[in-house]
Amino acid sequence: MIEIPSDLHKDLLPLAFLLGDWAGAGVHDFPGSEKCNFGQEVTFTQDGRDFLEYHSRTWVLDAEGNKVRPLETESGFWRIDGNRKVEVVMIRDDGVVEIWYGDLAAKQPQIDLVTDAVARTAASAPYSGGKRLYGYVKSDLMWVGEKQTPEVELRPYMSAHLKKVVTPEDVERWAKALPDDMPDDGIAFFK
Repeated sequence: MIEIPSDLHKDLLPLAFLLGDWAGAGVHDFPGSEKCNFGQEVTFTQDGRDFLEYHSRTWVLDAEGNKVRPLETESGFWRIDGNRKVEVVMIRDDGVVEIWYGDLAAKQPQIDLVTDAVARTAASAPYSGGKRLYGYVKSDLMWVGEKQTPEVELRPYMSAHLKKVVTPEDVERWAKALPDDMPDDGIAFFK
């Protein structure tokens, strides 16, 4: 369910599908690093200004799906203009700062991003750019990331399937918003 907060900046309406807390799992595979399954928590929030705030945490999962150790953490800010051009400023825990540009697809909640600028600290691993694709598919958030280094050509390295996290407060708010004339048997609702 996509909810549009009353205080959402008007420019952000096309990105409203991203808002909320998301959790799920994915696969990480890049030459020179451990291939693994990972868990992920993502949050997109807003405070009425013209950007979304983004936070993501990932961790390595063992064969039973238990957390083993942190994998990556990133945060940033997402904006969109009137021409559906998306810009993202992102910082990662490995000492990389990126500026991404891309487009929100016409008539569908899909965002294609490409790095425009990359800055790295001396301690960070080699990295020269990437691509990402985010999509809202059947109420889930899915994404795939590609990256390149001076030694490795652009290739997929991470992808995940995330579900919206529902809190008891969400359920209570939705229950209060139900119409008073709901059918008693529930079946008539679908006719």
